[in-house]
Amino acid sequence: MTSFDTSPQLNVWRAVLALAVVFVMLATTGWTALRNQRGPTALEASVAAWEHGRIDGRRLPDAQAAPARLARFFASLTERQRTALARRYPLAVGNMNGAPVELRYTANRAALRTARTVERRRMHDKRLSLSGQREAGRRMHRYESLLDPDRRILAFDPAGPGRIAEVFGNLNRAERVSVVVPGVDTELLTFQRTDRKYSAPVGMAESLYAAEREASPGTRTAVIAWADYTSPSGLGMEAATATRAERGAVRLNALLRALPGRAPVSLFCHSYGSVVCGVAADTLPGRVTDIAVAGSPGMRAENASRLDTSAHVWAMRDADDWIQDVPYLEVGGLGHGSDPVSAAFGARVLSARGAEGHAGYFVPGTESLRNFAEIGVGAYRTVACADDNDTCRAGLSAAATAGRA
Repeated sequence: MTSFDTSPQLNVWRAVLALAVVFVMLATTGWTALRNQRGPTALEASVAAWEHGRIDGRRLPDAQAAPARLARFFASLTERQRTALARRYPLAVGNMNGAPVELRYTANRAALRTARTVERRRMHDKRLSLSGQREAGRRMHRYESLLDPDRRILAFDPAGPGRIAEVFGNLNRAERVSVVVPGVDTELLTFQRTDRKYSAPVGMAESLYAAEREASPGTRTAVIAWADYTSPSGLGMEAATATRAERGAVRLNALLRALPGRAPVSLFCHSYGSVVCGVAADTLPGRVTDIAVAGSPGMRAENASRLDTSAHVWAMRDADDWIQDVPYLEVGGLGHGSDPVSAAFGARVLSARGAEGHAGYFVPGTESLRNFAEIGVGAYRTVACADDNDTCRAGLSAAATAGRA
């Protein structure tokens, strides 16, 4: 593992360097890049319609009600009534924590069909620039891909850069659930990639799902590619602060509290996604047994105990990952705190052998992916530690190794 100089002089130099970079960015880009919106988004309009809707004379509950309340409401309906609501309010139901997951899949398919039609029209809209028409074409083709009958879309919002979540496996029957939380530049058009497949959420989740099945063929698993938060765009001001992470943490906790069943949940948080997981840590539901971060710029905490979570905290970083060169500090809201792989932080540090840089942690055949998979199925005793003393497995009981209910 790389050693780090933690002298006061070096920390001061890092702080000065970080602030200098920030001032340059402010001078060239301004404080914010706001995108003006005209009227409510499609999702907001669908939720507003739901709030005034009825089903066979019954008023519909608040769309933002607790997941348990919404689950009881849907359970009280007939299959015909549930299907009618999904067709009438597809975006509202498709993004509703507490709605049955299969109904959310159905609703989001309807929403995706509508969005595809909108973008197909925009492709030929002469009022748009050529680049705008090309972007419409890319989005239309992305929606066509997402409409494949075998895909399970758990959340979808086409507004702006877009938000989305996809499930691999059977979420209702899963004995273990894993959630992949990605970092910067995650949106609809980067949700999956052909080139550098395993650097995008879909490739990460597919790879992890396959590795978990290989690690424990008898364990029913499900993996969620969770891009249902607005991530920072690029490595500018948004990525240097926790604003996007704080909003993402609220959304992540809402998802976790609405998951069906009682299966243990593991979070796999890459890059800025580890900031989201760090901010969310102290409010995670008890069923979250593990938080594993890779290529982390920090978790907004001085050490693992400050995360105030009962979950195991794991960390890894490839020796060639450029993230190791960021200033691991927080000054006036800039930066994300201590280095999660440092001894002082106190995480269980895993081997990332084979990962090759910042975006390679989920590549098949790497020790980083194998470690993630073994955490995902609860096989803690066979994870590979970053050191030769196996300290990352210290204190794990046999019960924990088998997975906690």
